[in-house]
Amino acid sequence: MNTYNSRNDVPEKEKWNLSDIYDSIEEWEEDYRKVEELTKELHSFNGNIKDGKALYNFLHKEEEVELLFKNVYVYAKLKGDLDTRETLAQSLLEKADQLGVKVNSATSFFTPFLLGLEKDTLERFIQDETGLDYFKKDLYDAFRYKDHVLTKENEELLSQLGESLSSPSRTFGMINNADIKFGEVTNDDGEKVELTRGQYSKLIEDEDRTKREEAYKAYYEPYVQLKNSIASTLSSAIKTNVTLSKLRHYPSALEKSLFGKKIPKEVYENLIQTTRANLDSMYKYTELRKETLAVDQLRQYDLAVPLVSGVKEDIPYDEAYETMMKALSPLGNDYLQVLKEMKDSRYIDVRETPGKRSGAYNLGLYGTHPFVLLNHQDDLDSLFTLAHEMGHAMHSYYSNKHQPQITAGYTIFVAEVASTVNEVLLINYLLKNAKNKDYRKYLLNHFIDQFKGTFFTQVMFAEFEKKTHERAEQGEPLNAESFSELYEALFQEYNGEALLLEEETKYGWARIPHFYRPFYVYQYATGFAAAIDIANKIMSGDEEVLANYLEFLKSGSSDYPIELLKKAGVDLTSPEPIENALNLFKELVEEFSAE
Repeated sequence: MNTYNSRNDVPEKEKWNLSDIYDSIEEWEEDYRKVEELTKELHSFNGNIKDGKALYNFLHKEEEVELLFKNVYVYAKLKGDLDTRETLAQSLLEKADQLGVKVNSATSFFTPFLLGLEKDTLERFIQDETGLDYFKKDLYDAFRYKDHVLTKENEELLSQLGESLSSPSRTFGMINNADIKFGEVTNDDGEKVELTRGQYSKLIEDEDRTKREEAYKAYYEPYVQLKNSIASTLSSAIKTNVTLSKLRHYPSALEKSLFGKKIPKEVYENLIQTTRANLDSMYKYTELRKETLAVDQLRQYDLAVPLVSGVKEDIPYDEAYETMMKALSPLGNDYLQVLKEMKDSRYIDVRETPGKRSGAYNLGLYGTHPFVLLNHQDDLDSLFTLAHEMGHAMHSYYSNKHQPQITAGYTIFVAEVASTVNEVLLINYLLKNAKNKDYRKYLLNHFIDQFKGTFFTQVMFAEFEKKTHERAEQGEPLNAESFSELYEALFQEYNGEALLLEEETKYGWARIPHFYRPFYVYQYATGFAAAIDIANKIMSGDEEVLANYLEFLKSGSSDYPIELLKKAGVDLTSPEPIENALNLFKELVEEFSAE
């Protein structure tokens, strides 16, 4: 595994080429000033949209500003994420955030104005100005929000509070990425060194149980120490969401989150209920893990170690990319050619370096290309992360190429489908080409653990979010104690009695960034279920499903997400895809047990 003490040590080919957006800070500042000027022009439309032509001019100008602002914001974010300690990059991001507030303020009048129109007035505007055909779907969709939009004055006030309302998330981000200092672990030379996230992902899988326990304790140490501060940020985020939901007259915070994409509340509730009704296979796997490891008491630091020893191997980044390409060959030559271009043209920032944002993501920028952040560790997990993020990147690439700006972005609900299809194709390729029985069993174990993390854990998180928001809605306290009590109970319920919980387990909520993006994580599970269905049909050679899937990748947000998935052959309003996924998990556990 390559480790780097400085970004300067990383090969150029493994670093983003941010000059694809701007060659210099001066160019960035020039666009920043352009957005400021254009924002003033947007202000001038307030109170002056009297006909279809004026309406078109405003929407056209708004789209121009949006594209320019995204360039400004994305450049600042990407630079900032490369080193969260670097003052200049963080100041650019702060400026971009402030600019975003100005843009939102300049356009905040529009939705109340639009919803104040009579429908026949809007129809006349569209009839009189042919340019409005481009915006027609969005305009009519906006009428769905008629009961949830405040007065013009209150909307402007809320837009001014934008930066303050996002403060809990930003504060947690700085704590989690820039300020966190993990405890110490013992290196191979017997010396004490500070744990990093990258080291933790390795050590928690180490065959030496003492090392796993030491890494686990060191990883959770700062979260336990900071539990009250982090509880304060999470409580503020939840209460803010609940308050905004009430102000906008939604029945609940959950329904506010689902409203925009027309996701029935039953999809969320059925996911939790169907999973809870099928936890027996999870309990069987927990028992199996305890037996295989031959421990008297199964602990949380025993949950990630592979159950098959002696077959783990390093997978260098270039080899990982080649393996991924072979695994994804069922998706066709065009798909593979674009993947190759993404690597060659430096769309990917590969290595973990000091101060770099943790984790991995894809950020698609319309008119430029996707940018993928990794913290690659040359192991099997990193191979799966690579395939996952490149699924996102390909979805962004195809949608941006085939959709106009207005519908190029895809919604979160469908976002995890492309990434998980890639993972399912990858595990099937690896299983099919396993060198021996032990390696096949190792891969089965890995996929079961991936399944557990992507599906069961996310459903548990989804239930945690649902219950914490309900508590806030009922005026119950939200603090470190109440978060911990709930999280500990859910963790036990989802993993079974064979697992003896650590004292640290209850503080798991304190380390989850997704909790600051309310009701996001359930979509990992629904997307996973949809992806399993699609991938299995593609692997069976169903050409129609493949063609429909590639069309889905090109569809952006041209329809509501539930409808887009139906076109791809998956109906998530039915429990069937969830049940199919859970049945697959049961089969995997039984196959692993029988090997």
